[in-house]
Amino acid sequence: MVLADLGARLHGALNQLSRASVVDDRVIDALLKELCAALLEADVNVKLVSQLRTKVKAKVKKSLDEAEKAGGREANKKNVVQKAVFDELVSLVDPGVEPYKPVKGKTNVLMAVGIQGAGKTTTCTKLAVHYSRRGMKTGLVCADTFRAGAFDQLKQNATKAKIPFYGSYTETDPVAIASLGVEKFRKERFDVIIVDTSGRHKQESELFEEMVAISQAVSPDMTIMVLDASIGQAAEGQSRAFKDSADFGAIIVTKLDGHAKGGGAISAVAATKTPIIFLGTGEHLHDLERFAPQPFVSKLLGQGDMQGLVEHMQDIARSNPDKQKDLAKKLEQGKFTIRDWKDQLSNIMSMGSLSKIASMIPGMPANMMGEGGEEEAGAKLKRMIYITDAMRQDELDSDGLIFVSFDKAGNPIGLNRRAKRVARGSGTSVREVEELLAQARMMAGMAKQAGGANGWMSAMQKMQAAAGGKPLGPNGQPSPAQIEAMRKAMPPELMRKIRAAGPQGAQKMMQDMMGGMGGPGGAGGPGGMDMGAMMRNMMGGGGGGGMPDMSQMGEMMKNMGMGGGGGGMPDMSQLMKMMGRG
Repeated sequence: MVLADLGARLHGALNQLSRASVVDDRVIDALLKELCAALLEADVNVKLVSQLRTKVKAKVKKSLDEAEKAGGREANKKNVVQKAVFDELVSLVDPGVEPYKPVKGKTNVLMAVGIQGAGKTTTCTKLAVHYSRRGMKTGLVCADTFRAGAFDQLKQNATKAKIPFYGSYTETDPVAIASLGVEKFRKERFDVIIVDTSGRHKQESELFEEMVAISQAVSPDMTIMVLDASIGQAAEGQSRAFKDSADFGAIIVTKLDGHAKGGGAISAVAATKTPIIFLGTGEHLHDLERFAPQPFVSKLLGQGDMQGLVEHMQDIARSNPDKQKDLAKKLEQGKFTIRDWKDQLSNIMSMGSLSKIASMIPGMPANMMGEGGEEEAGAKLKRMIYITDAMRQDELDSDGLIFVSFDKAGNPIGLNRRAKRVARGSGTSVREVEELLAQARMMAGMAKQAGGANGWMSAMQKMQAAAGGKPLGPNGQPSPAQIEAMRKAMPPELMRKIRAAGPQGAQKMMQDMMGGMGGPGGAGGPGGMDMGAMMRNMMGGGGGGGMPDMSQMGEMMKNMGMGGGGGGMPDMSQLMKMMGRG
């Protein structure tokens, strides 16, 4: 994916700035040269790149002059430059216009337009799946009578996605089909009706007139231009022509999973002042990413997209709410079985590309797995699921100790015959079975600490209830009264553990309790709370501390057997310790 290459180059340019001992004009010019070269190679319009360079330079000069007067340090100067680059990259993809958002409970008509081969029919189905998963009653209308097999394709996609559809093999007037389809779904009180139209380009005036006629017949709440990322600089001219005729209100960029450079889409945004709402990142029905300018640029620069990651996980939870409720109930009781771990592995597999997930985590670039790493990690996950498939029901419902042999004194002496049988049945090795058991036990240990009457989850619920809603202090921090209420609500046993752990250990415990949602330096917790500051207030002083750095995160991934330099799972002695028997 070429956007990942662009991100790697932008990330590299900012890293050079971070390594520079002094921030002067020479360093800034080198940064801008690399930045502009990367954008031009990605097919971004040369005028836009020139404007970005001028704006960044002017903004940096003004900010540095102000910093010099205030006696600013080099670190602050670097932050000024990075912020200016970030802001201008965001402004490239953000026209400052809010797109139309479908509302549940009323009929929302969306019409897709674009040139031939852009992927409109597939994108319409993806869009229908997206809204359907959010509880909206969604229908598809095929108004493409120009392309042979268009209705067959939409019918096949809609049937696969279980989305109601409307079309005709006999009617040749697309305006009549669109009107009848929209009217049918409107009577049946559908929330979202998506109309797929024929492909056309600006040289075909007749097809443009047809598109205007369909628009007048169905009166769409929003017209969406489906833009092929691979057409490069031509995207600007085509999007202008569509804007003049159909006045579309949003853009969906497709084919970003291939070798498309994608810069043409950025040029189209600038030319038409129209926001991008989704990115098509694959051929499957769930390969549609919601687009937001700041998280998109943040991800490109290797700074992650935690909001996107949370949304992605919420989507998975929505697809099987009953299982998620069962798991939450078990965690509250402090229970976690191998079957639960199998379900979590399946969830990871269903999240899609592991590189895509990794790019949402701050500090991890999109291409962190390198060539072949993606397939290797995916194959490892599959082998772990094969292992669980070879287990019996009682083994799946256990915490893993059923696979361990003990001597007369009750000390663990190794894995028993069950592990060898599972290894043979799954076509894997005893070592791989051991790795899976270690991971399941690690999760079970965390569940035990989190669940129960004195667990973290219960403590957090009590503390949140005591705080009484959102933080009331300045900068999104809890007020002194809220902090005092939370301290009183904290179970005495947990308070003793936090005091014994010291300031940094306490910060780490709090982050574990919050599910690791903090950002670097502990400043990105839920509601923007600075966990470090909160812990200092609750404990009456002490040091800061923050989230684990990238070396620690790499070590965690290595221990998970997901790469990271030849690391595997712990040996038998470590496994026994994890099982609480060592």
